[in-house]
Amino acid sequence: MKRIISKLSLLLIITATLSFNLKAQYDLYFTDQQLRIDYYIFGNSDTCYYALDKYVMEPVWGGTRKHLVDSLGYGDYLVEVLLHDSDIVIYSRGYCNLFGEWQSTSEAQSVIKGFNESVIIPYPKEVVDVVFYMRNYDGVFIEKMRLNVNPNDYFIQNAPENNYSVFNVYGDYAPEKAVDIVILPDGYSEDEMGKFVNDCNFFKECLFSYEPYNTYKDRFNIRAIMAPSKDSGISVPADDVWKNTAVGCSFYTFDSERYCMSTNNQAIRNLAGMVPYDQIYILANTSKYGGGGIYNFYCVSSTDDSFSSDVIIHEFGHGFAGLGDEYYDSSTSYEEFYNLSIEPWEPNLTTLVDFDRKWKDMLKKKTPVPTPEEEKYVDEVGVFEGGGYEPKGMYRPKMDCLMKTFKGDTFCEVCQKAIEKMILYYTEF
Repeated sequence: MKRIISKLSLLLIITATLSFNLKAQYDLYFTDQQLRIDYYIFGNSDTCYYALDKYVMEPVWGGTRKHLVDSLGYGDYLVEVLLHDSDIVIYSRGYCNLFGEWQSTSEAQSVIKGFNESVIIPYPKEVVDVVFYMRNYDGVFIEKMRLNVNPNDYFIQNAPENNYSVFNVYGDYAPEKAVDIVILPDGYSEDEMGKFVNDCNFFKECLFSYEPYNTYKDRFNIRAIMAPSKDSGISVPADDVWKNTAVGCSFYTFDSERYCMSTNNQAIRNLAGMVPYDQIYILANTSKYGGGGIYNFYCVSSTDDSFSSDVIIHEFGHGFAGLGDEYYDSSTSYEEFYNLSIEPWEPNLTTLVDFDRKWKDMLKKKTPVPTPEEEKYVDEVGVFEGGGYEPKGMYRPKMDCLMKTFKGDTFCEVCQKAIEKMILYYTEF
């Protein structure tokens, strides 16, 4: 018994020491603020170029202080912070963006287009090198831009002052110990800000009505920025409806009617930066069905459609946990979105090229791979063909899931595991 207690004590000491060392590592390299790097990304279906826009110092870093170097391997893009003139990585984060999605549309084959984007990093204490990577079609990260960042550079701007109030929707935990969600309003007039408060509470209720979010709800902070729009509602270009709104969301993004996103990146970031945040969620004041979600970029959903609760949770699955779409109909504008000869990074999709690192360990021994869509497997974790906009060659873990349709009301076991992993990633300290 003494030996067991001694081993347990040793384990606790090691864990405490590791946590202290990780915190000390953060304090060695970074301040409590965050640096926003705005840049332009432009090109066509075959080319991609970066150009620096500006640096902005924002008041509080809301991200993890433990997992400074991204070990997940998610995202089509990657930013790394290195000690100056070295190959020592002190921070990294994977993400996706609108430009990457646009590259897979037919328009990108004949047009050069540009997008303004941002990444946020902990504010460095000393000069660092910041490197931007893009994953190529073969899944390999290629360096696209390298910046030498001096934290004392007088050209670094302070975050713009906003007089908007902040509504605390849920939680009051330390940012480094919580998943921090900032909700932005779009298409809410001054007279509709009371409705926005109600919609924020609806968002909270939706989120925590699903597992594993409910189990871990004491690890979330949700804050909302009370920024009204000049116009009520959201732009619908195909109907010649154009609205002047806080962050400029619009339906028919990439000519897909239900895809509602914004290219007004700086409006989004200027509002989000008022509070610590890990994830940005935009509530669009409309009864029209739609939304969108991009991993570590931002999410959007309409608030007054009958499927709004499902859209909210589905899109947050993309933005927060990196979950891929499991449907495979022709309702998207994407062409050859995935390379079927490599394993996708999304945790709920596989091409079987490297299935060992996906959910293989969650299959029953007698479950066939691939798994036929038969009644006896309807409640089983399997390997069902069709997913990621591809009817053939891409596989999903369940016959149905919230990442496929809204017929059910749960995430499959694989998606729940991926969400739980991400919650712990942000909140372990």
